Amino acid sequence: MAKKSAKSSAPGGLVNRRARFDYELGDDIVAGLALTGPEVRAARDGHVQLKGAFVSVKDNELWLNNASFSVKLNEKGSGSRTVDTRPRKLLANRKQIDQFAASRSSGMTIVPTKLLTQGRFIKVVIALGKGKKRYDKRETIKRRDIEREHARQMR
Repeated sequence: MAKKSAKSSAPGGLVNRRARFDYELGDDIVAGLALTGPEVRAARDGHVQLKGAFVSVKDNELWLNNASFSVKLNEKGSGSRTVDTRPRKLLANRKQIDQFAASRSSGMTIVPTKLLTQGRFIKVVIALGKGKKRYDKRETIKRRDIEREHARQMR
């Protein structure tokens, strides 16, 4: 009997690299994610995109908005997928939600930075972020290029 090869995403999960570039990140928490069956399968297969996603606070609950889950359709024989961007509820402690809501009212943004698919549950790491200006982003690119050049010379 042949072994099934498991198709998995990156070992640490799916990372939102754009969030580190666009925001100065602060405190972060790990929150659960309320998903349907096909969405869980899409997350485990790595068919999720967090670019442009954000978290909002509505009725003292955290909601993940604008995250793209590429869900398989239940048509026989076809491997077609549809992109679903509906809001998804995040599962966190009341204390954590209140802390993030207070920071949100002071001008901070709540950004998803990583989607964890290891283990039994699908979780998302969310962080408080302050938006960078264009000149801050240019500074980041410049610093990264200098570090890369320095590392190249050290070899």
